[in-house]
Amino acid sequence: MLLITSPYHAGVVEAAGTWMPLALVYVAGEARAAGAEVEIYDAMSMYVSHEDIGRKIAEFKPDIVGTTAITATEPDARVICATAKAWNPAVRTVVGNVHATYCWEEILRDDPNVDFVVRGEGERTIAELVQAVAAGGEGYDRIAGLAWRKDGVPVANAPRMLCFDLDRFQPAFDLIDWPLYWYRPSPQGKLAIVSSARGCAQRCSFCSQQKFWGRSWRGRDPLQFVTELEMLRDRYGVAVAMLSDETPTTDRARWEKVLDLLAERGTGMEILMETRVDDVLRDEDILGKYVRAGISHVYLGVESTSQATLDLYKKDIKVAESKRAIDLVNAHGMVSETSFVLGTPEETTASVRETVELAKWYAPDMAFFLALTPWPYSEIGPEMESRLVTKDYRRYNLVEPVMKPDHMTIEELHGELHRATGHFFHDKFKNLGKLTPEKRRFMVKVLKLLIENSYLGDEMRRMAGHASMPDSVKEMLRESGIDLPIPGVPAAR
Repeated sequence: MLLITSPYHAGVVEAAGTWMPLALVYVAGEARAAGAEVEIYDAMSMYVSHEDIGRKIAEFKPDIVGTTAITATEPDARVICATAKAWNPAVRTVVGNVHATYCWEEILRDDPNVDFVVRGEGERTIAELVQAVAAGGEGYDRIAGLAWRKDGVPVANAPRMLCFDLDRFQPAFDLIDWPLYWYRPSPQGKLAIVSSARGCAQRCSFCSQQKFWGRSWRGRDPLQFVTELEMLRDRYGVAVAMLSDETPTTDRARWEKVLDLLAERGTGMEILMETRVDDVLRDEDILGKYVRAGISHVYLGVESTSQATLDLYKKDIKVAESKRAIDLVNAHGMVSETSFVLGTPEETTASVRETVELAKWYAPDMAFFLALTPWPYSEIGPEMESRLVTKDYRRYNLVEPVMKPDHMTIEELHGELHRATGHFFHDKFKNLGKLTPEKRRFMVKVLKLLIENSYLGDEMRRMAGHASMPDSVKEMLRESGIDLPIPGVPAAR
């Protein structure tokens, strides 16, 4: 079995590092336990082409080719399946992940190159599919969570029940090409993506996760999770771990045990995580434990500075609560990051710019301004159908607007999103001296990475070289190797 990632890039996450495909690591472990010979080919991280993928398939000669499809990578997932079929029509092709879970009928109806869709949590479904293929195709109709064609017609079997013992899975970390994965802001940045919990019990209307997990949440045993981190450190030299969990902090007692173990056992791991505003407020009295456990970077899904918009998104938080949570993260020396989702039907140039000013008041270390994207399976998807200007799924990446507000053109919204990020960081760097030395160094690294590796490169370079930026800051940036425009000198082309 050959598991392949899509060679897709939108210039968003690439700036900070190269990210391990954890879902395929878990699937590979279960497929191998079911008797398959498995390899992971991370086309995304290697920046290879579909032609390279074709050569890899011909070299490995798999019986099954598997890939995943979030909405933006769905077209590439189909190309991977077509490439496999062109090599050998008998190879079985399978697609999983959130988009495939909900759009399985469309995929199977429209694309004869896709044989199977795994719906929902995929490990056990893949294990049973491997065994069914090895048995000559017997028993597909008995595999829960599988969608396929029966007599040429797309059908979906019964849903797969979630696994509540997450520690039974054995992720195949040994199949990872570890030198590929690096967190660029850290000098010792060999990076692992890890999971301490799965699920999300929240109601956010624009998000896929609460639907995918059925608004459930499951946590791993704290000791087994921390032991896994120690294994990654000792066996593979991992220095940075990013939690893939949407909300690792849901169960405070369990989360506090994780923090205590990380501190007591001295793992020395730098940990990046996401959580909710209300969990940070709840944990105000133990945020010191976050720091002692090695947590250095906290992303909070604030999404909007407007209470009406937060209510539309069903975030179940208040504006003042978001501000307080960011202040607490900052006060404990951790890097604070958030994002703002813009482009609701009522959005205007003035409202975007007001959001930027309020984002400065929130004062996270980093803020990014994203386009509201109505995934075809999200709660708000049907409501926004008439506003879509494209159904090219490659553009459903939060960077390129695909939905037109009433009072802005798509081009105006796109321009304002770029301007918003530039103006936020301009304010942040003008006040760089107010940050701790550690955060100053971090922010300079981040700016360099955004300029060199992200879709925001030109905007960030203009921002840093603006006439209003203090000369002391410009000098600091140039000393760090950031190429800033010099007044009166044309930029190199």
